[in-house]
Amino acid sequence: MQSQVAPTFLDLSTLAFVAVGLADLLGLFFVLCWLQERAVRALAWCGSAYFIGAFSLTLWVIPVSQQLPSEIPEALALLACGVVWSGIRLFHTRRIHPISAFAGVALWPLLCQIPVFAPGTKLRLATGAVVVATYTFAIACEFWRERRKSLISRRAGVLVPMLHAAVFLSAPLMQLLLPAHAGSVWLTLFIIQIMIYSVGVAFLVLLSIKDQRVDMYRHAANTDSLTGVMNRRAFSEHALALAAQRSLRGKSVTVMMFDLDHFKSINDRFGHAVGDAVLKVFAQMLRNSMRANDIVARLGGEEFAAIVPGDLSVAALIGERAHGLPDRRRRSRRSRRQARWFRSRISTRSSSVPTELSTGRNAKAATGSA
Repeated sequence: MQSQVAPTFLDLSTLAFVAVGLADLLGLFFVLCWLQERAVRALAWCGSAYFIGAFSLTLWVIPVSQQLPSEIPEALALLACGVVWSGIRLFHTRRIHPISAFAGVALWPLLCQIPVFAPGTKLRLATGAVVVATYTFAIACEFWRERRKSLISRRAGVLVPMLHAAVFLSAPLMQLLLPAHAGSVWLTLFIIQIMIYSVGVAFLVLLSIKDQRVDMYRHAANTDSLTGVMNRRAFSEHALALAAQRSLRGKSVTVMMFDLDHFKSINDRFGHAVGDAVLKVFAQMLRNSMRANDIVARLGGEEFAAIVPGDLSVAALIGERAHGLPDRRRRSRRSRRQARWFRSRISTRSSSVPTELSTGRNAKAATGSA
């Protein structure tokens, strides 16, 4: 006759030790990556979080830790969540909030001294689940706010933490609904989910680093190193894309050309350093006069170009802003003299590209001849 024993998938102690080893391995991996990429400090933060989480889980597992208060490993788990959130914010070049990041580890031991939060109570379990879910939701928000990443990275960065938060929030509900003998099965699945989430977060961080590197290389390849605007190659690509998009709507685009008259005399009289400074100021003036969807680039030397959605009347307004923008702002006397000097030497030419020439080989010819 078979005994009535609650079935379990895996031994909990063995599974917990596997989770500790996995967390230590991922933490070591992050630290080694940080030693190679010292500029990415988020790697060190994430590695520290994994080590803290592994130590917290170790205190839960080893028999010696049974003499320690249970709030110590629980506070360390909350600390690991706050460190991960801080590392994600740091990676996205956002300021760390120490009070929010470390409030859980600071307040949890004090909260556990209240009798209603005694070990094993449902209120304590529910409160801990809410705190962890809050940190996890904050991580998902950090990934969602990052617009520079690919859409796949953003979706994964939001989906993985959200699923983890949902599992944590379901823990108090499972304690109420499931019978007592099914608790070991739920705990086994819970530990497996934490292991999967740990690997998922590591994957998301590395994917974000890859996106950052790709964005950096793409920006370097498409940007004029002196002025910060697009270069000729990037201008051709974006101009063709904008022209094709406008042609589908039956609308035209306008190509504008800008150059500084007698620019060679500046280099001859004052040197190339002053000439480079003039180009930087002029490029900034053009950016300030353009709209958000206008494309401006430096074609070479003192020649600049822009492609704008709209006809010649729109280009005329932009040209007026490019000539008159400096005087409309309250600047110093020296800046106003520089503005008058630019206006006396700026030449602007515009050409509207019809919709039937806005795609394919004809678009290249129209863009190049404008």
